[in-house]
Amino acid sequence: MLIPKKVKHRKWHKGRNKDRQIETRGLELSYGHYGIKALESARLNSRQIESARRTITNFMKREGRLWIRVFPDKPITKRPPETTMGGGKGAVEYYVYIVRPGRVIFEMDAPSAAKAHEALRLAGYKLPFKTRIISR
Repeated sequence: MLIPKKVKHRKWHKGRNKDRQIETRGLELSYGHYGIKALESARLNSRQIESARRTITNFMKREGRLWIRVFPDKPITKRPPETTMGGGKGAVEYYVYIVRPGRVIFEMDAPSAAKAHEALRLAGYKLPFKTRIISR
């Protein structure tokens, strides 16, 4: 699973809800000929990225090439269950990437367009937002 090797600050602020903002970077395909693009905003954790990656590689039978265009670097903290208020912020539980609409999540090269579309369609089910398959 993807986690940062080292972070400057162990615990981040939560941040504001940026649902209305549209992504300005990572909108186009840079490496492959097919890709999967986010249509909604959400938090994408490393388990979901890994699950989608395994779905694509399993369907493609290791032919073609895959690029992951996102990296989970924002730490999400969680307090232990049944603890009282106070005592500070909880420990880091997992890492997420904040996805905004328009961001390309995965790119791939495949021997055929039909196989690439099917692999990306199956991977889209593993992601917590609506997606669209794009091609060059």
